[in-house]
Amino acid sequence: MRRISILGATGSIGQNTIDLIKRAPGAYHVVALTGSENIAQLAQDAMALRAEVAVTANPARLEDLRTALHGSGVEAAAGTTALVEAASRPADWVMSAIVGAAGLAPGFAALEQGTTLALANKESLVCAGRLLLQTARTHKATILPVDSEHSAIFQALVGEDISTVERIIITASGGALRDWPIEKLAEATLEQALAHPNWDMGQRITLDSATLFNKAMEVIETREFFNVTPEQIEVIIHPQSLIHSLVGFNDGALMAHVGPPDMRHAIGYALHHPTRAHLPVERLDLAAIGQLDFRVPDEGRWPALRLARAVMAAGGMTGAVFNAAKETALDGFIAGQIGFAQMADTVAATLDDMTQHACLIADTMTLDNVAQVDHLARQAAQAAIANRAGH
Repeated sequence: MRRISILGATGSIGQNTIDLIKRAPGAYHVVALTGSENIAQLAQDAMALRAEVAVTANPARLEDLRTALHGSGVEAAAGTTALVEAASRPADWVMSAIVGAAGLAPGFAALEQGTTLALANKESLVCAGRLLLQTARTHKATILPVDSEHSAIFQALVGEDISTVERIIITASGGALRDWPIEKLAEATLEQALAHPNWDMGQRITLDSATLFNKAMEVIETREFFNVTPEQIEVIIHPQSLIHSLVGFNDGALMAHVGPPDMRHAIGYALHHPTRAHLPVERLDLAAIGQLDFRVPDEGRWPALRLARAVMAAGGMTGAVFNAAKETALDGFIAGQIGFAQMADTVAATLDDMTQHACLIADTMTLDNVAQVDHLARQAAQAAIANRAGH
């Protein structure tokens, strides 16, 4: 029986993982489930899966969690330290699906146990990719990508020599506002940006899809995980979301991963790797689909892509600045402090402002240093938001 933990169990990735686990009763022993505010869901899943421990990231919700778990035998814990402790418990496979920079420390803690880490937390590679991969090597741990794009690339590279790769093409749906006139984007409301046409995801991921900040993050992740140059990475708008990525080789061949927009495929591939197993996902009817569309992304509409190129050129811990500014700008939009188009402006202003900390950004990459850069970048982004609000 495999021992597994799910970090970020109440989010869309976590819930899809649990769906697959429940379909194989007796195959898994669940060590830890973690969540944040959705205590009812966390407790329900922890009891159904007979987890050893359930952890909420919010210490103020500990008593609520204890009450919900009363009499179940499931241990309750809360807070950052408890998240790391849960991730450190021996497990064969750990899903890293905590959204944001909060997922870094638990993911690293899991790797230090020499486990297989199914990585859905984009921020780990964007903020500390070099350190993450070195930690995996040091502890003989395995990292398997769970983003649909990176899982697609990973699968296309099975049996291939990375030196024969000429280019990697990451597809993007374009999000809810992809067909809006560019001059109207500044007027987009939160509800409009959340109306994703293809994927059923959480609020923050759906908004990142509309701005293409998710794709900007994935470009940086691709460079880090697959050790290719920024020039080899392309982004293309593909409204149907059926081709998840393509890999181009030196003989002109393109290997495409095609499948329905269902995260259970990438999760299931990582869960059963290196073998394939039956998954409860839609089987595509290509004749019914009829055609697939592609177009070049307009960086005037989606400046996040240009900012990602600047981040990769700058190097060091600039990725941590980029992510912290992006998360802060997203919070500002959700709170109504800035408009949709001002999120990218906030990130750009933060990257410019943080040049005064060039020595820190170029310093040795450690989790503590990444955390310090993250903190300073959030302060700079909040100042940029306040400045815009004042005008």
